[in-house]
Amino acid sequence: MEAVPARARVYIACVAVAALLCLLPLPGVRTPWWAAALLAALYAVCERVARSRFVGISHPAGTFYPVLLAGAFLLPASAAALVVVPGALLSQVAQRPVALRRVWRAAQLVLGVWAAAEVHRLLGGRDAVAAGDVPYALGPAGAAVLAFCLVLALLDGGILALAERVPVRRAWRGLVARSLAPIAVHGLAGLMMAVLWRSPYGPVSALLVLLPMCVSWWAFAQYHRERAAHQATIRALVQAVDIKDGYTRGHSERVGQASMMIARELGMADERVEVLRFAGILHDVGKLGVPTRLLRKDGPLTPEERRVIELHPEYGHEMVRGIGFLGEARAAVLHHHERLDGSGYPYGLVGRQIPESARVVAVADAFDAMTSTRSYSRARPVSVALAELERCAGSQFDPVMVAALVEAVGRAGWHPAVTADDEETRPSRVPPPGTRLAGRPGAHR
Repeated sequence: MEAVPARARVYIACVAVAALLCLLPLPGVRTPWWAAALLAALYAVCERVARSRFVGISHPAGTFYPVLLAGAFLLPASAAALVVVPGALLSQVAQRPVALRRVWRAAQLVLGVWAAAEVHRLLGGRDAVAAGDVPYALGPAGAAVLAFCLVLALLDGGILALAERVPVRRAWRGLVARSLAPIAVHGLAGLMMAVLWRSPYGPVSALLVLLPMCVSWWAFAQYHRERAAHQATIRALVQAVDIKDGYTRGHSERVGQASMMIARELGMADERVEVLRFAGILHDVGKLGVPTRLLRKDGPLTPEERRVIELHPEYGHEMVRGIGFLGEARAAVLHHHERLDGSGYPYGLVGRQIPESARVVAVADAFDAMTSTRSYSRARPVSVALAELERCAGSQFDPVMVAALVEAVGRAGWHPAVTADDEETRPSRVPPPGTRLAGRPGAHR
């Protein structure tokens, strides 16, 4: 969202105006402003700590939803929504535009909390909380959490469609399902806070509910820290490949992007989409085990030299075998040069014997190779590259994966980059006679 389209800015402005209207107090409604101020300060401090250098990572938004939902269970809707504002507007933002992202986050949460508070009030939840009737309070609290979740998902889908240009039919897919369970846990903690707040022990006892939440958050933060370390390792491996084989600089990242486009088009779960992105990024990591003189050889490769280069999938598989979170990406690294007709390498697998992840990466790899300018070949137009993939579908490539890429590129477009330096500053490199990028195995190194 760094270069935010005009239509997305209009959308954010409309959401912000709606949020401002939600903050207006209704006449005749008694509001305990001291409670709203205390909860707002607590939320702001918690969010600031969650994103501090002391913690070490930027934790996903919503770390302290229990405070917001406790406000929705305790306060009138406008006051509950006001709890959001200081923490959201003062939170640290890593990406630009900073001000717009803060306004968007604040407006989104204001609307969500306001809707939750209104649903909770209409169902009589505030009376149940005041009376400490926990079993009865669960119903209104559950409905309020669902309203909160639905509002956030609705707004998130809109910004994905307008700012990130995600297709409308996919913008809202899975948003509620992914967020409902964790928000329900936060809602239960928020309900416990509200009940204790209204108990004889007062607000201080309510703060004790945050202790187990902080412990669970800390454990989750360690998971994100470990994941960030894994991603740094992957980036280091890819940079090493780019340095060793400068003719294909940036190729790995683009294959990861194309693999992700195919996976999304096939409707795969987000976890698999991420794994396939890693598979695309790492598919050529085995080139680190290939002599540099072969990768940078000016002329055609001899049969013996080609056999050495064709060992790179096995080298790559050995390199990533111990990285547990990669999952099926390891199979893609090993088998991305297999062909459906069995003439690929390293094992000559046929049809469905080739893992699905490898069939995805094979199409993404060939597509980027054809649409990128290199010292030994000019980039083909996207339409020509897609036509070549379709021509080879069924013999070299999986037709399902080819069709998914054609559909995804047709909708979102593709912007290939030059991956080699100017030909005048590079030695010419001539491919073997008759070589076609998608027409024979191993045609692109």
